[in-house]
Amino acid sequence: MSAGPSGGQPRGGSTSAERFFDAAIGLLRRVRDEDAEEIAAAGTLIADTVAAGGRLFAFGAGHSSLAAQDLVYRAGGLALMNLLAVPGVVGVDVMPTTLGSALERVGGLASAVLDTSPLRSGDLLVIISLSGRNELPVEMAMTARARGIKVIGVTSVAYAAETKSRHASGTYLKDHCDLVLDSKIAVGDAELTLDTIPAPFAPASTVVTTALLQAVMATAAGVLAERGIEPPLLRSGNVDGGHEWNARVLTEYADRIFYRQA
Repeated sequence: MSAGPSGGQPRGGSTSAERFFDAAIGLLRRVRDEDAEEIAAAGTLIADTVAAGGRLFAFGAGHSSLAAQDLVYRAGGLALMNLLAVPGVVGVDVMPTTLGSALERVGGLASAVLDTSPLRSGDLLVIISLSGRNELPVEMAMTARARGIKVIGVTSVAYAAETKSRHASGTYLKDHCDLVLDSKIAVGDAELTLDTIPAPFAPASTVVTTALLQAVMATAAGVLAERGIEPPLLRSGNVDGGHEWNARVLTEYADRIFYRQA
């Protein structure tokens, strides 16, 4: 039995489940310690956008969309975060599922999406792409910044050193952001290996990226509170008074919330 890319040497008799938890915890500690400055800056940038009346959006393709969706309309989260959905690439519900991967490599798609979205100068867009190498996230970041939209990129910087960009410019998502958050995920997104299994397995990118972004959102809420601004947070609808609280927040910030509009 051998260790995975980030999991260290396995303990004697440890199970694959234990090794995965060890690898994920190790990555979370690395992100907490090594990305602390960037997390603080990203949270502050989001707070600045909220305070200035801007709107917040998040985008990710394929499984990267899971981390984007985790920010939208959820208990304990900022009510102002909207999902920037690109038809066919949001998740694995499209048929055939492989179409989503193909659409990530289509030039011009990002510009068309931004043309028809509510995003405008002064807003902020979180773009999540593990590899950061495909046409869609690179074009999305380039186009958004050209339109005066702040961009926070969430990616694994390692891909830029070990893979080839699929964008005509030869650049990656990390090259077109106001701030970059590095998830530290190894190329291939699989933390474990076994001599009896021919391919690496057990991806951790969703766990790490989701935690990283929630740390940023927590920072943003704290910064707003420090400035005397009540963070526009949602409460669970499954606690007494939750629906009433949320109705107030959703009404107060209706002009910056787009997931309620038909």
